[in-house]
Amino acid sequence: MVSTHPTGVQHSGSQYLPQRHDTSANPSPNQELLPLTARVHHHDLLEIGGCDVTTLVEQFGSPLYILDEETLRSACQQYRDAFKQYYKGESQVLYASKAWNCLAVCAIAASEGLGIDVVSGGELYTALQAGVSPNKIYLHGNNKSREELILAIESDVTIVADNWYELRTLVEIAQPSLPIRIMLRLTPGIECHTHEYIRTGHLDSKFGFDPNDLDEVFAFVSQQPILHCVGVHAHIGSQIFERQPHQDLAAVMVQWLRDARKYGLNITELNVGGGLGVKYIESDDPPSIEEWVKAICEVIQAACAAENLPLPKLLSEPGRSLIATACVTAYTIGSSKVIPEIRTYVAIDGGMSDNPRPITYQSVYRAVVANKMSSPLTQTVTIAGKHCESGDILIKNALLPKTEPGDILVVMGTGAYNYSMASNYNRLPRPAAVVVANGEANLILQRETYEDLIRQDRLPERLKK
Repeated sequence: MVSTHPTGVQHSGSQYLPQRHDTSANPSPNQELLPLTARVHHHDLLEIGGCDVTTLVEQFGSPLYILDEETLRSACQQYRDAFKQYYKGESQVLYASKAWNCLAVCAIAASEGLGIDVVSGGELYTALQAGVSPNKIYLHGNNKSREELILAIESDVTIVADNWYELRTLVEIAQPSLPIRIMLRLTPGIECHTHEYIRTGHLDSKFGFDPNDLDEVFAFVSQQPILHCVGVHAHIGSQIFERQPHQDLAAVMVQWLRDARKYGLNITELNVGGGLGVKYIESDDPPSIEEWVKAICEVIQAACAAENLPLPKLLSEPGRSLIATACVTAYTIGSSKVIPEIRTYVAIDGGMSDNPRPITYQSVYRAVVANKMSSPLTQTVTIAGKHCESGDILIKNALLPKTEPGDILVVMGTGAYNYSMASNYNRLPRPAAVVVANGEANLILQRETYEDLIRQDRLPERLKK
């Protein structure tokens, strides 16, 4: 279910710190395990964003999401600047906010010039409240409600139409004087090596129009003056290390641009999706942000030249590779259980309610003990959550120093799909989150209380004593 550590000599938690072999280099955050600002100060304590992690836990409690602003901004800048460097046309990077949608994260991404990709009315509302410009917001989803579509139309954001039902609904609810800006999501039929649940580009997918319907879709849209079709979109999956699938995708999409012209559609935008992977364990070897962008730009430009087409506005929508490494989760260690000759369990004060990825996707993580960063890794333990589920295991066979109750365990790479997929299972309140920068920590998500847990409960009069 979850990975063990590689064999060989393991030193201490300090081995996971970002390496600075070349001080002039600009490290790609998705190729690191800890945030870029992580270091160990002279008291042997882990510091992120200039803040001592153990002090943050004392101040804000645990579990605690700790978001490093510098790492997030660096990833945004690297995507933005790489497209400007390698693409001769116009470009726009969108943050795929399903990875972690909240006011602060949306605001940081927008301040770096990024737009926001949203997949629900709630994510759309949050992006708008964070001050993101509507012309930089794109609404996705395979079953958007009428209410969500109306909110998108009234907010003047771009709707990425996913299916026939949605296209016909848009025509039905449209106001004659208010053209609707749309893109078309198509399924490219490209496979990639990733988890079955997060492969979205192959033909057997719930997302997007079937490519065999391409001509019919283009014909329908061309006959609806209320639908202002500006582009096409495709996405082949998530946590991808291979370069070739994205290059194949780009070539296929340029052919779609060519075909759209036959129907009088002036397609000016091409969105290649996201999916660049991140490093969760030592053996993971994703391309850098710059390498990924460069490969996409080169194949788009070559394909457009071959088809004698003008360069479209090139969009991409990274999520995980922007936010995952920027965040860690700090837990307090509690009980332990030794089963002789089998395993040792070490329990923390969180688990599957704040990080459901291990039990859902068999995802793997690495961890350090924030107050023992230089201590030798002498124990192999299984990190267990506190939920009433045998499968609530965060990391199996984790190498740690000797731990005691009260130690602070830090799990790396938890910025993507941790808070956004968090739940109140067993009625645990969801954790707080802070953003750290230059020695300052600011609360961005308040810890839920027991009162919050019953805020939406209603007890009928007949059930009251």
